[in-house]
Amino acid sequence: MRKLLFIIVCVVWVFTAIRCNRENRHIAPTDLRTEYLYDPAGIGTPAPRLTWSYENDGEEPAVISRYEIKLGAEPGKLETYKEGTPLQPHTGYYWVVTGWDEKGTKTLTSDTAYFETAKFSAADWSAGWITDSHDKEYEPAPLFRKKVTINKEVEKARLYIAAAGYYEAFINGSRVGVNYLDPGYTHFDKRILYVTHDVTYSLKPGENIIATVLGNGWYNEQSVATWNFHEARWRNRPRMMCELRVTYTDGTVDTFGTDESWKTSTGPYLYNNLYSGDIYDARLDKGWKTPECDESGWQPATLTQAPAPLITAQPAPGISVTGYYSPDSVKKFSDKLYVFSFPENIAGLCRLDIKGAAGTKITLKYGELLKENGRLEQGNIDVYYHPVKPYEKFQTDIYYLSGDEAGETFMPSFTYHGFQHVEVEASEPVELNEESLTACFIHTDLNPAGSFSCSNELMNKIWDATMLAYRSNIHSIPTDCPQREKNGWTADAHVAADLGLLGFDGITFYEKWMNDFIDNQLEGGGISGIIPSSGWGYGEWPGPVWDAALFIIPNALYNYYGDTQCIEKIYPVMERYLAYLQAKEKDGGYLPFGLGDWVYWKAVTNYEYTSTAYYYLDYTLMARFAGLTGKDPAPYEQKAARLKELVNAKFFDAAANTYAEGTQTAQALALYLGIVPEGREEAVAAKLKEVVEAGDHFLDFGLLGSKTVPAMLTRYGYVEDAMKMVLKTDAPSWGYWVETMGYATLAETWTLSPQFHDASLNHVFMGDVSAWMMNRIAGINYDESKPGFRNVLITPHFVKELSWAKGAYRSVNGYVYSHWTREEGQVTLKVSIPANCTADIIVNGVKQSVGSGLHTFTYKD
Repeated sequence: MRKLLFIIVCVVWVFTAIRCNRENRHIAPTDLRTEYLYDPAGIGTPAPRLTWSYENDGEEPAVISRYEIKLGAEPGKLETYKEGTPLQPHTGYYWVVTGWDEKGTKTLTSDTAYFETAKFSAADWSAGWITDSHDKEYEPAPLFRKKVTINKEVEKARLYIAAAGYYEAFINGSRVGVNYLDPGYTHFDKRILYVTHDVTYSLKPGENIIATVLGNGWYNEQSVATWNFHEARWRNRPRMMCELRVTYTDGTVDTFGTDESWKTSTGPYLYNNLYSGDIYDARLDKGWKTPECDESGWQPATLTQAPAPLITAQPAPGISVTGYYSPDSVKKFSDKLYVFSFPENIAGLCRLDIKGAAGTKITLKYGELLKENGRLEQGNIDVYYHPVKPYEKFQTDIYYLSGDEAGETFMPSFTYHGFQHVEVEASEPVELNEESLTACFIHTDLNPAGSFSCSNELMNKIWDATMLAYRSNIHSIPTDCPQREKNGWTADAHVAADLGLLGFDGITFYEKWMNDFIDNQLEGGGISGIIPSSGWGYGEWPGPVWDAALFIIPNALYNYYGDTQCIEKIYPVMERYLAYLQAKEKDGGYLPFGLGDWVYWKAVTNYEYTSTAYYYLDYTLMARFAGLTGKDPAPYEQKAARLKELVNAKFFDAAANTYAEGTQTAQALALYLGIVPEGREEAVAAKLKEVVEAGDHFLDFGLLGSKTVPAMLTRYGYVEDAMKMVLKTDAPSWGYWVETMGYATLAETWTLSPQFHDASLNHVFMGDVSAWMMNRIAGINYDESKPGFRNVLITPHFVKELSWAKGAYRSVNGYVYSHWTREEGQVTLKVSIPANCTADIIVNGVKQSVGSGLHTFTYKD
């Protein structure tokens, strides 16, 4: 008997051992990222977030029950790592992930990923802040140089740079990095960002030269514009802190930091301004960034105080050139005047390749439109710029030729423009052609995440124009336009958040911006309508609809990524803001102030209604956030319920089923925010359809209606009415912009006035129709109950105007795909769901739940 028991135990042990060591070779962790970045060298937190998804090439759905991270400073010495364990600064780490499925079967181990930590606190810096002796009104940009000697073999070298203003850095004459306009825009008296560069291969044995030039950026606005940046409390002469950290193969480390031993001067950078442009005199270059430069006239740098208490790592990708455009046409008016036209309206700069006599003045003037005579028209975008200096011109760069017989190249360093056309004027005759000017598309370099296309080319054009406008308006903050303002208008951003997060991997970009909200808040709780702000835009205008970005953006990041870090970080800011609004309530909770359905067509929606409705949304989201962070949601739920009652008591006509003035926006907003009393939703939606039909399906709304009207028509069964709106090509409509007018991007206003006043042609804020295409036509949606696309809601609409539509989205948990085609009386839907995720397929109100993998469904047309 004992022998039999021994045999049974041995068999069980062997079976268990085999099972525990068995690998499912169809499943592997993939897409490993640190702080949502691929192999980053510059992580500024000691406990970074590690994320990944799973790939499954097998037929069975993959469900992962647990995982293990192994991490270490050497690739061959990885140990089990508990997330949240603090790491060391200035250290490279390798890591892998292994998972186990629900049966206890081990997955393949991932490929090895890498990241490198940088500086966590002030104690990690061995450099000081330096500037020169000039004041903030002095225009030529400060130059700095430092000679460093390398006497041993270099294993790795990192250059860390924090700046108030922008910087460009060079080692031995070669530009460092690919970014432009670094570091990102912040409230400079609260927070400064630093950037890490790998310069291992830039150094040579012996003497090396580090050289930098500092631009004004948003730190030192030297011209007058509407938003009073020239009066910013932080304004000062640009300054920087720079440290070269060299690790040698023998394990020793040298650091070379900014101090009084650095030399400073000025040179060819005569003037720079974000609204006007750069003025550069190549005759004054004198090889300032090369080892051969004569430093005899240079002065010691001036040590100064840090501009802000927080010096933190730049958390998002930098601004860089993501595309180059050759001109479609070049019109020569004379040998001193040319106009270049490019295929698309973009944000960025031009690279000029030219030959000419020394001292020849070249003026590059940028704009979106041409006059009837073919010359440049800036009348639609120069309205808010008020230069007081005679040489300041809106969106204009000036270059003085050195006279180099081999030719010379100019590209501005400290500005960017919004443009499709460039007028080039020379003080002396020059010969220019199609190869002389290249347009460079410059923006925060977010990875693409989603795509949509269908059988209707108008809809494809709208999608493409939306994504182009979005990229044109991400420059370390989400902006309204890339030319006239360049401001971080809060409502523009929150209305465009869905289209942005469906199109691009934007979590680090928006988290950076939410840090700006923290720094923006006043002691009394208020925030401004543009963020960052030097003081403009606080108070009751723009107001609660704009301020709702404080709640909407963190909520969106949670829905798309399943990450609560932003919510946790900004929670106290939300609490103070709600207390601030509570003090402004009228008659128990109404907010009779603020902007509403901005840039409407004809129908005006009551702003007290929209402000109070978004106040209700604030409390609804705050209740959710309280629950997610372990706090009591009840007080916020009770307040939200009271505000809902107030809105319905004052603005809902139960007999007519209308809200406020009964506009398209008013009807849709009540449905979108969940304000409509239970049981009355269908009636309010039917009234929305009636109002839309009465307007012949034209878009009689502005910012808020563009977000809510198509979505609510579709939700309540009127997708064909939404399609009629989307396919319009007369004004007001999206089709009018991209088809009738031929715009490559979305505009600010439904039509352009004859006076060209205040109307950018590169605004993204009314582009949520593209999110509607992905959500409602292709049918790809997150599930709020399982955020991060752990459960995907596939809700396509097989509208009769289309024969096919498809959408693809790389979520934080893997690749989602939905493609439907119509043929011979039936519709075929193919979907792909990531490993370790599930999906609900909802068509015509019928739900089917599936696991990960490829799935095909057919429906009678």
